[in-house]
Amino acid sequence: MTGQRTGPAAHGTRPAGADRDAEAAGAAVLTCGGRPVARYEHRPDLPARESPRPYLHPVRTLGGTPVTELRPADHVHHLGVSVAVPDVSGTNFWGGRTFVRGRGPTELDNHGVQRHLRWSRLAEDGFTEEIAWLRDGRTLLAERRTVAARELDGTCWALDLTTELTNTCDEELSVGSPATNGRPGAGYGGFFWRPPIGPRPPEVFTADAEGEEAVHGSAAPWLAMASDAWTLVFAGGTARTRRDPWFVRAAEYPGVGSALAWERRLPLPPGQPVVRRVVTAVADGRLDRDAAARTAGRLARLTPPAPEEAPA
Repeated sequence: MTGQRTGPAAHGTRPAGADRDAEAAGAAVLTCGGRPVARYEHRPDLPARESPRPYLHPVRTLGGTPVTELRPADHVHHLGVSVAVPDVSGTNFWGGRTFVRGRGPTELDNHGVQRHLRWSRLAEDGFTEEIAWLRDGRTLLAERRTVAARELDGTCWALDLTTELTNTCDEELSVGSPATNGRPGAGYGGFFWRPPIGPRPPEVFTADAEGEEAVHGSAAPWLAMASDAWTLVFAGGTARTRRDPWFVRAAEYPGVGSALAWERRLPLPPGQPVVRRVVTAVADGRLDRDAAARTAGRLARLTPPAPEEAPA
């Protein structure tokens, strides 16, 4: 998996010098079934106001249709698929303005940066990466991010992303959101996927609800977003992740996130990891609810039950 190599490979092992190639290119290509399905920019050149961070873009279906957007005009800090948090004890790792209680969205000089440190594993079907979350040169959080591409069938593959965040400071930190700072319903922050805008808003639904208003803020085991050209089925990969509400936008712009701090701040005690895993099926064409449910069932088989994590 490098910026130049996009051909088939066994699940495997990186060729000699491939790590150096990826480092030099600043990006790596993720393949599934021998086809390139995503580009990972691990050292992007972005303005400080956009809270620079690694991201996946473009992500494509097996048929080649793009399912991510990068720096769209409506929200230039939306970066394909990324892990973005608007408030870590006052530091903005989301980008753009910060919601301040009593003032609303406010321009502040409080943006952080996620800096790639090293690959722990690097292969054509996935990787594990070490990332430092910094503010003014000081590391607040250490992240281990694991990403894998898993083939489901000839028209569908799954992006499996796990983030493990650890407070490296001496004092307790916490994750907040515009909602915890006074903006109802805006509990975004964590895993976030920005799809492209189509000719009309995509459909969004879960097993039990349909439409943006009904699914936004729900803690459903899976959620689907479907357009005429593609369908994304998102599922929490751990019991703790499945308790996090979904942040959903469809009418204004398409976006889906798994929220870390929906109603209350999430504490980050020193040295105690917070782990979340989201597995997303990427399918060509429009799936109806029955087909999406079957796909979600296949995602569940990729993530068998495990011992419950810590309460964070």
